[in-house]
Amino acid sequence: MLEIRDYEFWFVAGSQHLYGEEALKCVAADTEEIVTALNASGKLPYRIVFKGVMTTPDEITQLMKDVNYNDNVAGVITWMHTFSPAKNWIRGTKLLQKPLLHLATQYLNEIPYADIDFDYMNLHQSAHGDREYGYINSRLGINNKIVYGHWKDEEVIEEIASWEDVAVAANESFNIKVARFGDTMRDVACTEGDKVEAQIQLGWTVDYYPEGDLVEFVDAVTDAEIDEEYKKLEAMYELRAGQNTQEHFEKNVRYQLREYIAIKRFLEKGGYNAFCTNFQALHGLEQLPGLATQMLMRDGYGFAAEGDWKIAALTRLMKILAHNEGTCFMEDYTLDLRKGHEAILGAHMLEVDPTIACDKPRVEVHPLGIGGKEDPARLVFTGSDGDAIDVSMADFRSGFRFISYPVDCRRPEAETPKLPVAKVLWTPKCGLKKGSAEWIKAGGEHHTVLSYKVTEEQIRDLAVMLGVEIVEIL
Repeated sequence: MLEIRDYEFWFVAGSQHLYGEEALKCVAADTEEIVTALNASGKLPYRIVFKGVMTTPDEITQLMKDVNYNDNVAGVITWMHTFSPAKNWIRGTKLLQKPLLHLATQYLNEIPYADIDFDYMNLHQSAHGDREYGYINSRLGINNKIVYGHWKDEEVIEEIASWEDVAVAANESFNIKVARFGDTMRDVACTEGDKVEAQIQLGWTVDYYPEGDLVEFVDAVTDAEIDEEYKKLEAMYELRAGQNTQEHFEKNVRYQLREYIAIKRFLEKGGYNAFCTNFQALHGLEQLPGLATQMLMRDGYGFAAEGDWKIAALTRLMKILAHNEGTCFMEDYTLDLRKGHEAILGAHMLEVDPTIACDKPRVEVHPLGIGGKEDPARLVFTGSDGDAIDVSMADFRSGFRFISYPVDCRRPEAETPKLPVAKVLWTPKCGLKKGSAEWIKAGGEHHTVLSYKVTEEQIRDLAVMLGVEIVEIL
């Protein structure tokens, strides 16, 4: 399984010396209590570290510099416990190059009417401190996240947790490396894109390799290595020979395992965590990688077909965001336009990730019909019922664009015995007619990333962090 670093987030409170040292000690104690409680909630995917009470421009500026150059820190959480003059934050905030969350909260969740006095007010001024701080962020054009509410509320904790995942994904975006085996599918427009701009804006490195470079790795895989993977395959999935002879079935499954080991080894050697293939570019390979690709996506690698490097990188990015749960490369395959049945059948000829399966995937071997190669083994299964989002990415001369909508996923109404692929049925929550028409108008691809774990708000936050235009179809 692909791992990412154990990130942390730094938490600071804003105040000033106007109220005296005892007041600042109280601010620090209150903030430490909040950080301790948030970490103890068990809801946060990443640890929060309290870094003190900030009262001067110099210490704020130094903090932001330290954040930028500490690879283990994914972002900053700020809280204006008392009134923190916002001009103190200008230089440091302008220097910050990582995500920023403004927690607009208050130490107590009520107004103590019987006891409230000016001493209390000197220590609990977040009501206007938040607005002072918010003004300067707005004036600076900082696209920070604001979470509002009491720090003990479950909803607030969940919002912080959700943002942490997005912030980590934004950091990890600059570690995404895509290996392209072959070029994009000939004559196709939407899979093209500006790879240099992707590296500048999104941090994605996209490198081309001819198939021959991969073939060398395929040929170097040993039978003993394949035997070991075959045993793992038998333990995880149902192996169904069907109408194939056992010899033919095992031969073709074993070749997919050979490709799996080879591609993984190739990616590991080059530090790649995403890849794309093209059925038009298979010189020296006996099969288009099918089962091999599905297993790699299961392991956390990003992927897209037909050389679509943008979606391969997006798949990896959303897998990071979803902790590799219920998130997969997908394609709008065919439609049901009957009244009362309106839906999209999502599938691909081979490569759909088993992390979305509702049943035990079956290893099967069938002809492919394109590519002119041997019958590839693949995992056949049905996707799960539930709420999900479907996201694509397009490249226009004006910049990159996310296109997304929430969908209702469900199992197909009947089996498809002559179409042995992994599949799921979904309908845009706004309706198939509206959703599809607006998707087409926005330039959304047929290749997408489907996720049961990532939310619309997270994609919106991710777009803001990465500076990508987003079209949300709701």
